[in-house]
Amino acid sequence: MKDLLIDHFQETVNELLIRHKSILDVLSKLNEASARVHRATVKAVTQCGCLKIDAKKPIIPEDATILQLKEIFDTHLKGELCPNCKDTIEKEMGRLLFYLTALCNHLDINLYDVFIKEQKALDTLNIFNFT
Repeated sequence: MKDLLIDHFQETVNELLIRHKSILDVLSKLNEASARVHRATVKAVTQCGCLKIDAKKPIIPEDATILQLKEIFDTHLKGELCPNCKDTIEKEMGRLLFYLTALCNHLDINLYDVFIKEQKALDTLNIFNFT
């Protein structure tokens, strides 16, 4: 079922991409969409205030195991997105997905296959993935 959703999305993007059809446009728009996601996230902190960033250098014991690192490292985020900021970020992420999918279409890459390959890599490497 999920594969059908992703394939349908990819087909829809292919049908709707008219104005920015060039690979150069798609790459530029993908970069722009990524920047807009970043900006919307920053605005949640700096303009709305629903999120706060509390970042400091983590103290990592010399004998820390890989599993303990997950507990040591932090997102540095405090608070929750308000409905308005969440809606804005979701819209910007949607645009990012649109242009990522357009790039997949131009390069004849199936987006669902990308998900499957990445999931297999995550399953194989598990905690040793270091992402």
